[in-house]
Amino acid sequence: MSATTNYNLPVLSSEGSLVAYLAQIKKFPMLAAEEEYMLAKNWRETGHLKSAEKLVTSHLRLVAKIAMGYKGYGLPINDMISEGNIGLMQAVKKFEPEKGFRLATYAMWWIKAAIQEYILKSWSLVKIGTTTAQKKLFFNLRKIKNQIAPRSEGDLRDEHVSEIAEKLNVSEEEVVSMNRRLSGKEHSLNAPIGEDGDQWQDWIIDKNMDQELKFSQQEEMEQRKDLLQDSIKILNEREREILYARRLADEPLTLENLSKKYKISRERIRQIENKAFEKLQKHMLNSAKSKNLLPAN
Repeated sequence: MSATTNYNLPVLSSEGSLVAYLAQIKKFPMLAAEEEYMLAKNWRETGHLKSAEKLVTSHLRLVAKIAMGYKGYGLPINDMISEGNIGLMQAVKKFEPEKGFRLATYAMWWIKAAIQEYILKSWSLVKIGTTTAQKKLFFNLRKIKNQIAPRSEGDLRDEHVSEIAEKLNVSEEEVVSMNRRLSGKEHSLNAPIGEDGDQWQDWIIDKNMDQELKFSQQEEMEQRKDLLQDSIKILNEREREILYARRLADEPLTLENLSKKYKISRERIRQIENKAFEKLQKHMLNSAKSKNLLPAN
């Protein structure tokens, strides 16, 4: 499946009515875990387009919710939703239901990546900087600002600037500059979006979906942690240390660093890492099935 697969989806054009689109996608029901699993399995094994289409349409509200979280960048919400929908379709293509986690949790990263890529291209790297830290500042400043100074407007206080700069590893000047750029493009959730006076906040995904999604994510994270903690025990000490260093650490070590530590080649480190990951993944899958976290085949 590609992003251009011909799905029978609601149309959202730059001239179309966003209100009508949001009302239309609310009609698609959320899927129970069992139904989602069977649809995803059917799509992967048979390529049945209707199964993939149902997976996509049941998550269109998730795309709209995520896209609305980026309204502060001053770009057309229609375009961001459309880009997010492409990310969702890519997620459905790559989703592996056998791993035991829900599509919404997996798809969020694809949706956000597609929207962020569109935002980066639209703003241009000249405006936001080219380093990883500057991009991190661009996409996290408003969230952190709302945490430490939720009702502040205009320029930040000096102590808030220092705190944000330290958290995101950028200079205080960059924080001040970025805050001024983004503040000029903020849009209120109370801004009207239709002739009838509808507001953005009226069209954010209904509370029931919010609660279900949050519960699903929390439940899956707990399951993931439990499975990981249980499965990691099957690895020997060296496998465990290398896997942690390469894939689980906040700042992963390079093959070169580990090669020197264990006095073996970088290729051997890579082999141990891959073998350990495969053993871990297999054990987690088997554990998920034994604990009824996956439907029976």
